[in-house]
Amino acid sequence: MSLMTNLCLGWCPPYDVEAMLGFLRLRAIPGLEWVEGRQYARTLCLVQDSQACSGWLSVSLDDERAQAQVTISDSLASVLPMLINRVRTAFDLDADPVAIHRVLQASFPTSEGMRVPGTLDGFELAVRAVLGQQITVVAARTLGARLVTAFGEPIQTPVAALDRLFPTPATLAAASGDALGRLGITRQRQAALKALAEAVGEGHLVLSPGVDVAATCAQLRALPGIGDWTAQYIALRALRWPDAFPAGDVALQKALGVNSASAATQAAQGWRPWRGYAVLRAWQGLAGEARAN
Repeated sequence: MSLMTNLCLGWCPPYDVEAMLGFLRLRAIPGLEWVEGRQYARTLCLVQDSQACSGWLSVSLDDERAQAQVTISDSLASVLPMLINRVRTAFDLDADPVAIHRVLQASFPTSEGMRVPGTLDGFELAVRAVLGQQITVVAARTLGARLVTAFGEPIQTPVAALDRLFPTPATLAAASGDALGRLGITRQRQAALKALAEAVGEGHLVLSPGVDVAATCAQLRALPGIGDWTAQYIALRALRWPDAFPAGDVALQKALGVNSASAATQAAQGWRPWRGYAVLRAWQGLAGEARAN
């Protein structure tokens, strides 16, 4: 019988639960993540003081009570404070929706409760951002699933759909080009993944909230195969920078009615300091248009 810890984490309404879970559901990697109804579950390995702890957790979003009901495997109990903080940032529980909507409502009048999905693992998010460069979300999820199956460590959980951990930086740094190529990962992305894994594994690159955003983005852009869009996406979701802005993003440019990165940057000045939240609203708007058509 699995031992578990249960706790509740609150948020300030409104909170668009459907938008958050829809975003996660579309990107969920089989074996690593599972989304059903209003519940998100996944495996996870956290390192604290050079000690790795592996396990699983589930998060159920209850908008009536304005709280996230979290269940954590007992194997992660020793890193509980760290994990609570990561859940709060991953689900953007500490956002001030009223302040954000005050700035963005003229452009996005119906998106008051939309939050920015974060991540429980900055390295994982960065790897997935690289895999997703210039391809569809579905294609990126397919590559992620192949990577997890090939390089992720097996783990036993009470959830049948969860049986793999995400590959560690050391594992991906040591992966051969042939092994990565067989998964359908291009040479350019292979170089980016290996450089990223080495930088994180050696402690030269830290991808978590609280770091110097400008310096970290510069470090990311210095790696092969990582440009400004990828660096800004990582800043938005892993570094939790609310003003992150991938100006070259086509969805953003369409929302702003412009056709260049420089014009997008100029046109979005009124969204500061919440341009990252505008990014999610623009993407959601395009997704809604696609469903309507």
